[in-house]
Amino acid sequence: MSQSFSSSESTLPLSDNERLKKQSRHLRGTIVEDLNNELTGGFTGDNFQLIRFHGMYEQDDRDLRVERLEQKLEPLKNVMLRCRLPGGIITPKQWLGIDRFASEHTLYGSIRLTNRQTFQFHGVLKDDIKPMHQWLHHLGLDSIATAGDVNRNVLCTSNPVESELHQQAYEWAKKISEHLLPKTRAYAEIWLDGEKLHSTEDEVEPILGDTYLPRKFKTCVVIPPQNDVDLHANDLAFVAIAENGQLVGFNVLVGGGLSMEHGNTATYPNTAKELGFIPLSHTLEAAAAVVTTQRDWGNRHDRKAAKTRYTLERVGLDTFKAEVERRMGIAFAPIRPYQFTERGDKIGWLQGSDGLWHLTLFIENGRLLDYPDRPLKTGVAAIASMHQGDFRLTANQNLIVANVAPENKATIEAIARAHGLMDDRISPQRQQSMACVSFPTCPLAMAEAERLLPAFIDDIDALLAKNGLAKESIVLRITGCPNGCGRAMLAEVGLVGKAIGRYNLHLGGNRIGTRIPRLYKENITTAEILTILAPLIERWAHERQDQECFGDFVVRTGVVTPVQDAPRDFYA
Repeated sequence: MSQSFSSSESTLPLSDNERLKKQSRHLRGTIVEDLNNELTGGFTGDNFQLIRFHGMYEQDDRDLRVERLEQKLEPLKNVMLRCRLPGGIITPKQWLGIDRFASEHTLYGSIRLTNRQTFQFHGVLKDDIKPMHQWLHHLGLDSIATAGDVNRNVLCTSNPVESELHQQAYEWAKKISEHLLPKTRAYAEIWLDGEKLHSTEDEVEPILGDTYLPRKFKTCVVIPPQNDVDLHANDLAFVAIAENGQLVGFNVLVGGGLSMEHGNTATYPNTAKELGFIPLSHTLEAAAAVVTTQRDWGNRHDRKAAKTRYTLERVGLDTFKAEVERRMGIAFAPIRPYQFTERGDKIGWLQGSDGLWHLTLFIENGRLLDYPDRPLKTGVAAIASMHQGDFRLTANQNLIVANVAPENKATIEAIARAHGLMDDRISPQRQQSMACVSFPTCPLAMAEAERLLPAFIDDIDALLAKNGLAKESIVLRITGCPNGCGRAMLAEVGLVGKAIGRYNLHLGGNRIGTRIPRLYKENITTAEILTILAPLIERWAHERQDQECFGDFVVRTGVVTPVQDAPRDFYA
């Protein structure tokens, strides 16, 4: 297995992450020893990174850092765990199980729905980490490969209307997830008391390799015309192609991604590029071929240049495509026609093609917690206790109560309304906005995001109402740093944290999520952002053409020029 595309690169020093993966004994490290280390609430040395491959990040409550420092205490170290949940589907019984754990064994008591269709526990102390994994296993869940240099949780369009097509696409999302998982038994040994191997040298990682991928890798299955999974945020996208309501294959796209680094023009967001069409019979081969090509050709010397989009920029799309075709054993057919017309979730009730009902609940920022006037978490648990269908977590941080029989529809709606889960006063703008977690738990946060968004949307709602646009919306996203978790780089208006209280303002994405927004103003306050947006929204109200979305309007009128060819164009 070659480790890079260019032989000249083999003389360059590898990043330290490559060393620790190689020396980790297939992701075991000394995690077990660290669990028994009572001198710290965290993980030491390489284990700080290795626990990510087991679905966890070490964090601390940044609101308490100074106070604990003054008390001569280490930061309040804990872990955030992200579950593996391909396609975002979870049963009511499983939901009740995770609700119980969040209530009894986390610092914050909340369940956080993510925009990668899964949930996170925040604030799990060291003594509860192993019981947490064992409890997930009891529920039929795990957190394998939801972080680290591996293929992450596989997304699938929620699509509550096309019931049969969604089920087919979802089954492929599960198959892709299982096919690309690490094969090491480290997870079972450490967390589930699985039988230990006498030697790890015989373990084989046929797809990911002994040192796994150069960087994180994201995959999605998307069903046109809905782009609710934001396919261009993914390294690998399978666009479902149907004939007569039946899935027949996928268009394959590669190289999407949104992370960047402030001040480093060698990093940039980019949309995915089309490789071609494959029949269903070659789906897993195509997935493995793309992943192994990136495994062998990705940059292992500079992690900032290690994502798939940088590999494509370096070797060229045609060369990458030819190698994928060689590895999967067939040539791509021409791309089949497809079109996206929408992206957000349709809040409220929708009936599927099979006659069952689906209720999409708007969950602001995906945070399920019992607030004084809105006991949201208790409400979802009450629904789970009587629901006979399943739940779907969406890529927009919302929750679908799926497959509701007609006779149960009224009861579920009554529970939802009684607990504040259904509220007709929630504006279209609020429904089209989201933020990453950021402060106080994310160690990468530079500015507020989740805690800023509710009040900021109040201000945007006021601007829209003032201009007669109260029923309209702008795709708006806030992220606390440039790492891309809030997907601000696919928004019509994107705020990217630069420092406490300051953001870079990006404008000009589009409603369907196929265009990167351009940097408009750098390092400004939210008050300055509102001052900039006020006249633009007023102009949009009076000058828009044929229901033109805000992002298209600011591009058409020359407020910003569209980003068309990253990276050459993104920083122009």
